[in-house]
Amino acid sequence: MDTKVINKRKISYRIRKKVSGTAQRPRLAVFRSNSDIYAQLIDDDKGVTLASASSRDKDILAQKVTKSEKSKLVGAAIALKAVGLGIQDCTFDRGGNLYHGRVKAVADGAREGGLKF
Repeated sequence: MDTKVINKRKISYRIRKKVSGTAQRPRLAVFRSNSDIYAQLIDDDKGVTLASASSRDKDILAQKVTKSEKSKLVGAAIALKAVGLGIQDCTFDRGGNLYHGRVKAVADGAREGGLKF
């Protein structure tokens, strides 16, 4: 396996030791691929995904904007779904990625949508 992949996996394991989600305060997990970005609200106590959003959703995919702007839209979409479920607080799981660029854009979009973390 590539050293970069191993290091990222170690970082994500280290984060997951400290960060977990509950029904009242779920974990906002972000996965970033080269082309897309995905966000999920996860209740780790029950092991279920409460809500999800991605840049592959039809309304976000239809917009011709940069990947960072799409990431912000994903954050706003997940926040809208969370508020619909009555969730205002969550913990942020950056998934081993650095907190800048597209990952930070998701967080900013979620904060603007009404989530607190």
